[in-house]
Amino acid sequence: MLPTKTEKAWSGVFTEKTDRRVELFTESISFDRRLYEADILASIAHAQMLADVRILTTDEFQQIADALNDIRREIENAHFEFKIELEDIHMHIEHALIEKIGDVGRKLHTARSRNDQTVTALRLWIRDAIDRIDRCLLAVQTAFVGRCDADFDVILPGYTHLQRAQPVLAPHYWLAYCEKFQRDRERLGDCRKRVNILGLGAAALAGTSLPIDRTKTAEYLGFEDIAANSLDVSSDRDFVLESAFCLAGIALHMSTFAEEWILWSTAEFNFLRPPQPFCTGSSIMPQKVNPDVLELIRGKTARVIGNLQTLLVLTKGLPLAYNRDLQEDKLPIFDAFDTVEAVLSLASPLIEGAVLQRESIRSRLELGYLDATALMEYLIQRGIPQRSAHGIVGRLVRLAMERAVPLASLPMSDFQAIHDAFDMGVFSVLGASNAVAAMQSYGSTAPSEVRKQIDVWKAKIERERAAG
Repeated sequence: MLPTKTEKAWSGVFTEKTDRRVELFTESISFDRRLYEADILASIAHAQMLADVRILTTDEFQQIADALNDIRREIENAHFEFKIELEDIHMHIEHALIEKIGDVGRKLHTARSRNDQTVTALRLWIRDAIDRIDRCLLAVQTAFVGRCDADFDVILPGYTHLQRAQPVLAPHYWLAYCEKFQRDRERLGDCRKRVNILGLGAAALAGTSLPIDRTKTAEYLGFEDIAANSLDVSSDRDFVLESAFCLAGIALHMSTFAEEWILWSTAEFNFLRPPQPFCTGSSIMPQKVNPDVLELIRGKTARVIGNLQTLLVLTKGLPLAYNRDLQEDKLPIFDAFDTVEAVLSLASPLIEGAVLQRESIRSRLELGYLDATALMEYLIQRGIPQRSAHGIVGRLVRLAMERAVPLASLPMSDFQAIHDAFDMGVFSVLGASNAVAAMQSYGSTAPSEVRKQIDVWKAKIERERAAG
């Protein structure tokens, strides 16, 4: 006989009941219940395979599938009772199944263990979560590309060491983030290949003597490959670690974006005004418009990184095969996905609604001698060695700083007094606009190059959206 609702599926060998404090300490239903859909999907596929190999009859499979779909609807409609003593989502669903169809339900756990059952449900859940994150990243890329045409005439100061360095077109800046998020998407896509591997059928750790067909199960669940070593299946969580690493990379890129936009929204920079619906005020200072969403995007990155660290420490010393420690992998990976998805869902409308403070940017664009590198390269094109040209321009910048004027305001006599390679053509590279126009290299901020990249990104996004 199967244990009653309040007994354990493993209680046959025990003579004493589990201490209630242990039940409370060891339960995972409070957080792994969100795996219900994946668990039911995997269970139906497992039952279908068992019917294919004639361990179940066609009628038994249909009873199981119908009952599992009923349970799915009950959970979705909040008509399902969760009990601490049933430990996890897997035992809840199995007990509900047996309550509905009796002995036929008892056959579902044939040729599987909670070890391979759990890892399969988690792989299915992560696979879907990766797809959601990828769609969110595409939306963020779309938001940045959507700004490019309207902002094409805006030149921004580019920074290194948070000091003004060289001028760049605003769309060049937007596309820099598109590149970062594209690499994030590629890492996720590569990770998904290793997530999308069937573990079901490995049973506890050694496989099964029953004539199952794991190829069929993989086909039903859309897995691209089958785990080749049953011992590896129940002990492995590197697909969880890799997913968490990919999420940490996304969060870091979002944090960099948030940090810059927080700076840009200050009175000291005054480059950008975030949309007010994504800001908050102060309870004491009436004038404040605080970029709280951006600050929380930056702050929540710490949680995502912390989740990765938790998973690394959790798995660092575990022997093969399954250990109960692995129950603790759910909370950090769930939270990492939830946090990154929340961040990305807010990023797209925030990016679309932000306003560049064009006049403020333009009025201070010539500060910081952003055209100094263009001037150095002007000399290089006239045969002056780079190190020599660097020194010559440094002397000119010092002279301009002493007079508190831009380089373009120095008279020709000052240029020629320092080196006779200068002629009137020097003024064609001075000033931020001329310095940008002088660029030529592939991938640079040259207007022609940026235009090409905008077109490339537009076409890419259009193709992806058409493909669904």
